Amino acid sequence: MSPRWEPNPDIRRGRTVVHTLHAHLVFTPKYRRRVFDDAMLTRCEEIMRKVCEDFGAELREFNGETDHVHLLVHYPPKVALSRLVGSLKGVSARLLRQEFTGRINRAIMHGHFWSPSYFAASCGGAPLSIIKEYIEQQKRPDLGDAAMRRRSAPPR
Repeated sequence: MSPRWEPNPDIRRGRTVVHTLHAHLVFTPKYRRRVFDDAMLTRCEEIMRKVCEDFGAELREFNGETDHVHLLVHYPPKVALSRLVGSLKGVSARLLRQEFTGRINRAIMHGHFWSPSYFAASCGGAPLSIIKEYIEQQKRPDLGDAAMRRRSAPPR
């Protein structure tokens, strides 16, 4: 059998559709505050992975820096990307605020965790390997990054 006919694991099949939909998403905290450390990013990934599963989607890659997160999501065509994004941001904001109360000051962020905007790109132009490599190369903060904590403190 020729290589072009070998099955592609990225292609999903439904009853009436064959698809491979990927989206590169970027979310930033309100006012681009530097709130993330390694522990918070790890928990954020767990939360977002669960939300994706609930939608029938798959979180393929996740990483971030102190002031933003990147996601690579494989999702079915029945899922409206805007609804998935709303759930990803809403559920993660609620749970992260509960679990990291001392790190996230609601007054500073005016009651919101995430910025209302987000970046979304369909991943058809660039090979997925390039996008995965880009996300993997994000500079994840160290667990004890004191400088990051000073920058996210409220002005006096």
